[in-house]
Amino acid sequence: MRLEPPVPVTTEEYTLNVRDIEPLLQGYPMDKKPWPAATIKLKTGEQMYIREAKIEEAKVLMQFVRKVMDVEHDFYDIVGARVYAELLGWYRKRIKDPYVLIGMIDGKLAGLVNGRLMNEDINISHHTMTFHRGGRLGAALFYCKAYHAFEILGQKEFWSTYESYNGWRIGFLGMAQPSYPWPDVQHELGGARVYYVTKKYWDQAIKKYSEQLVGSALNFDVPAKVIKANENFILPDEVTV
Repeated sequence: MRLEPPVPVTTEEYTLNVRDIEPLLQGYPMDKKPWPAATIKLKTGEQMYIREAKIEEAKVLMQFVRKVMDVEHDFYDIVGARVYAELLGWYRKRIKDPYVLIGMIDGKLAGLVNGRLMNEDINISHHTMTFHRGGRLGAALFYCKAYHAFEILGQKEFWSTYESYNGWRIGFLGMAQPSYPWPDVQHELGGARVYYVTKKYWDQAIKKYSEQLVGSALNFDVPAKVIKANENFILPDEVTV
């Protein structure tokens, strides 16, 4: 859009350096506590190790998630496409205050969860993806994500929405999550309904319910040798649905 200046000007053209533009596109990240290394025992007896993903791992994760985009089953395709875009946005610094947690079993990538911080009070859940069957892995990862919001970051609300029936059943029905009036309040994932958990509700019910559903609580007393052994992950051989 071009308009004539309302007054005479000395300089009609300016040259911009992209380094001056980049801060405007990235925004300014919040100062947030890192996720400490943790383990959790699954219903199968397997131990899952959970840590923050490293930004240099984003491309490897994206390569695997790309395979999920071709699976027309249980909404894997749309979840895969959106997770791919979210990982790329994280890698290219085009998502405000993102986080990515990965779950590993015996060194192999078992699943991931991601989201972002809207502000100091509200945590927006994006997706939970599992690549390993059994053990209520999805519920365990969702529990980790909510724990991250309330216990690590000290936030007041955790916002979700659901694309699959299974996610809706576990999250909304199983946890009896209330929702905000729609369409007045919409989740950023397609403008769907916002299902939320408050810190008070987490303390009263959801934390205990999640631990009962998974079968155990998070353990943050992780030996240094376990942390060292899980610095890198092995990708699954194929997509399991």
